[in-house]
Amino acid sequence: MSSLSVRFLSLPLSSSSHKTRLHATTPAAAAPPAPAEVEAGRLEPRVEERDGFWVLKEKFRQGINPQEKVKLEKEPMKLFMENGIEELANMSIEEIEKSKITKDDIDVRLKWLGLFHRRKHQYGRFMMRLKLPNGVTTSAQTRYLASVIRKYGKDGCADVTTRQNWQIRGVVLPDVPEILKGLAEVGLTSLQSGMDNVRNPVGNPLAGVDPDEIIDTRPYTNLLSQFITANSRGNPTITNLPRKWNVCVVGTHDLFEHPHINDLAYMPATKDGRFGFNLLVGGFFSPKRCAEAIPLDAWVSADDVIPVCKAVLEAYRDLGTRGNRQKTRMMWLIDELGVEGFRSEVEKRMPGQNLERASPEDLIEKKWERRDYLGVHPQKQEGLSYVGLHIPVGRVQADDMDELARLADEYGTGELRLTVEQNIIIPNIENSKLEALLKEPLLKDRFSPEPPLLMKGLVACTGNQFCGQAIIETKARALKVTEEVQRQVVVTRPVRMHWTGCPNTCGQVQVADIGFMGCMTRDENGKVCEGADVFLGGRIGSDSHLGEVYKKGVPCKDLVPLVVDILVNHFGAVPREREEGED
Repeated sequence: MSSLSVRFLSLPLSSSSHKTRLHATTPAAAAPPAPAEVEAGRLEPRVEERDGFWVLKEKFRQGINPQEKVKLEKEPMKLFMENGIEELANMSIEEIEKSKITKDDIDVRLKWLGLFHRRKHQYGRFMMRLKLPNGVTTSAQTRYLASVIRKYGKDGCADVTTRQNWQIRGVVLPDVPEILKGLAEVGLTSLQSGMDNVRNPVGNPLAGVDPDEIIDTRPYTNLLSQFITANSRGNPTITNLPRKWNVCVVGTHDLFEHPHINDLAYMPATKDGRFGFNLLVGGFFSPKRCAEAIPLDAWVSADDVIPVCKAVLEAYRDLGTRGNRQKTRMMWLIDELGVEGFRSEVEKRMPGQNLERASPEDLIEKKWERRDYLGVHPQKQEGLSYVGLHIPVGRVQADDMDELARLADEYGTGELRLTVEQNIIIPNIENSKLEALLKEPLLKDRFSPEPPLLMKGLVACTGNQFCGQAIIETKARALKVTEEVQRQVVVTRPVRMHWTGCPNTCGQVQVADIGFMGCMTRDENGKVCEGADVFLGGRIGSDSHLGEVYKKGVPCKDLVPLVVDILVNHFGAVPREREEGED
């Protein structure tokens, strides 16, 4: 297969008056210890190209995990690239279940097309995950997705995800070929958005309109997405990774992109008068381990954003282990080779086999107060503003999507921005139209620009309403607990609370001020019930770090008093009865 080559033009920098820099290049203490000398045989690639697809070599197949066996039995990308989805869509579920190959198709391989079978809770129905680089979408795309989920009635809905994109629910297999055609017609794809693939490239949700942005991230995230999917045709050179892989491009001092939890993060930095990026690598969450990204001691120019992404992915594809799935994320490979050893493998795969050392000229301000994008804010373009809308736990219905599309057309330029906190921004609104927009019923009744402080930072994964891996229900419970807590205490600043239904932590509880991870526990009578492990102290921004377990196995019915206590003792909240008494 021919590789995709992309060239960049350097982009202009935004000015800033701040002087203190966040140095993403120096915290050597964060790096794992250097391992003993790696044997030369360990650096032999474990995969090889066969008929245009990359497969695991025979000599490395002993002890591989079940998912690797599924990939060996049948190449998942053929469902898309050789139109295998057409044949599958014409089969009944009963026919599909009779064969291991087709059963694995709907439960595993279709994830390469962004389709996740909800076997446990919605048998025969699928969630479809989109690619939406930088979270930028259009009114036409939004209306199309609304039309898809509307036909599924109560089973159809959509979620804004923590990777700045859409997931739609209720999809049935016979409809998939037509849905894929419809997505292509509006400029969308769901390709390579699940399983051992690169997830949606994340960027600054305010890119291009932010008065304080360092760089407009949209050209970079767009090109990353184009490379990853070969312009939505399918890129099998990077579809057989050992596990999933996350990437972001940072464009703001606020670090809205959460670089510390990505496998590869591009951090803006200049070097000898050239604009480019220092690189962080290895950040990830999993049930057994969570790790913050560490410096690779590497800088690339804007022209080499794609080549270095390709080199990192190929090093991970070639050398990553494929046994225990809990030990196959890229950081495990970095641990094994050491940072310098891994860097060397990336350098070997760069054009000219050259990778520059990191630059000390970071462009990210360390002493920067993270801004709130919810509400009305002026853009860098004179006379225009953007409005950030709070989408409670990211859940929307078809009518909501149509209405959001209408508002984007009527008041803006038909564009919407999704954020990793599961919210939506409408940019490019003429200031003369702001008053009318703020009076719209959708903003008054459903998606407020000015939500209560505890609602602002509320994030929740899918939960067991739809997800078979989730242990507890999350979205409705997150709203209910937060509403009850708000009745008992007053907070003076936002407190970010994240909910995740299981240890896979799609809700990213470790970056929250307060996190809730679903589990089964026992109540005061010894009866088994739904509960949560409570995390505390996660930070985002320039002083980011992961939170730690505060209390394990709390029954869900006991969470409200515990959260009230945490807010009072750790976040300066005031009980409402005391506040009223002081009046």
